Amino acid sequence: MTLMQKFLSGAAALALTAGAALAEPALIYDLGGKFDKSFNEAAFNGAEVWVKETGGTYREIELQSEAQREQALRRFAEAGANPVVTTGFAIAGSLEEVAKDYPDTKFVNIDGWIENIPANVQLIAFQEHQGSYLVGMMAAMATKTDTVGFIGGMDVPLIRHFGCGYAQGAKAVNPDIKIVANMTGTTPTAWNDPVKGSELAKAQISQGADVIYAAAGGTGVGVLQTAADEGILSIGVDSNQNHLHSGKVLTSMLKRVDVAVYNAMKAGTELETGGMTVLGLADDGVGVAMDEHNEALVTEEMKAAIAEAREKIIAGDINVVSYYENDSCPALSF
Repeated sequence: MTLMQKFLSGAAALALTAGAALAEPALIYDLGGKFDKSFNEAAFNGAEVWVKETGGTYREIELQSEAQREQALRRFAEAGANPVVTTGFAIAGSLEEVAKDYPDTKFVNIDGWIENIPANVQLIAFQEHQGSYLVGMMAAMATKTDTVGFIGGMDVPLIRHFGCGYAQGAKAVNPDIKIVANMTGTTPTAWNDPVKGSELAKAQISQGADVIYAAAGGTGVGVLQTAADEGILSIGVDSNQNHLHSGKVLTSMLKRVDVAVYNAMKAGTELETGGMTVLGLADDGVGVAMDEHNEALVTEEMKAAIAEAREKIIAGDINVVSYYENDSCPALSF
C-alpha cells in the first residue's frame, strides 16, 4: 500500500477535511534554504523522486529563523501531515517536545540527536567520516603543494566529524601533509554565507592549499567558486556538486540525504520509529561522486586506492576514528 492510499483518522483527518482524507508527508528544510546545492537540496531531490514515482504530493517549508522550528512542526502535525520529515540537527530539541503532543504522527529527523528517542520519532544519521576519509585520500593524491584545506560551516561536532575523517584519509596517503582547517562561524548563518566561504578559501590558498573540501552547506558554493577562479581544486559535499564547476571539482562526498527522505516518504505511516538508523559506506549512505565532470581529474591510481580503502573500511580493516568518540581528532586540531 502506498503512502497516498493511507487514510488519516480522528483529529488529524478532521484537520484536513470533514471526510476521509489522504495523508501527505511534510518536509522541513534546515536554515540555509531548499536550493543550497548541498544538504537541503539533497532532501528536496529525494522528495521529488518520491513524487515522480508515486504521483503523490507533499508539504514543505523553508525556515527563515530558529523560532519557526516548533511552529512548523506543530502546523504540519495539526494539518495531518504524516510523516513529518525534518533536516538538520538543530531542530531535534523542538522535535522531541512536539512529538509528545502528537503520538499518532510519525516524525523523522536527519542528523539530529535525542537521548531518549520518542516512540513516534525516527532519527537518521550518517557515517560522514568514512566518506570524508575517501575524499581526503583523493585530495592528498591530487595536491601538488602537499597542502590541502577544509572549510566547515557552523562549528559543531557534526562538521568536525567531516573534517576529522578528511584529515585521516589525507594523512593515510601522506603522513606529512599539511591540512589547513577553518570553520565559517558559530551560528546558523554559517550555513549560508558564500562570501565568507570565498574569503576563507582565499586565505587557505595563500597558505598553499591547492585542494579544498567544503562541508558548509550554501557557504560551500562560495568556496567552490573561488577555488575554480583561482585555479585550484575543490571537493563538494552532500549532493553531487561536480557539475557546478566542471573539470575543477575533484569530487563530492555524497551523503545520501535524498535516499533517507525518499525512504521515509515511501514508508509513509508504516515508517518504523522509536530508534536511529546509521548509514555508512556499507549501506551506500555515503560515497564519492564520479561522473563526466571529474573524469579527467581522477586517475586510475586514485580509483584503485579509494576502492581498496572502501572495502577495508567496510571490513573493519581500516578504522576511521569518529570525532564523536571523545570530541577530538587524532589527525587534526580544530
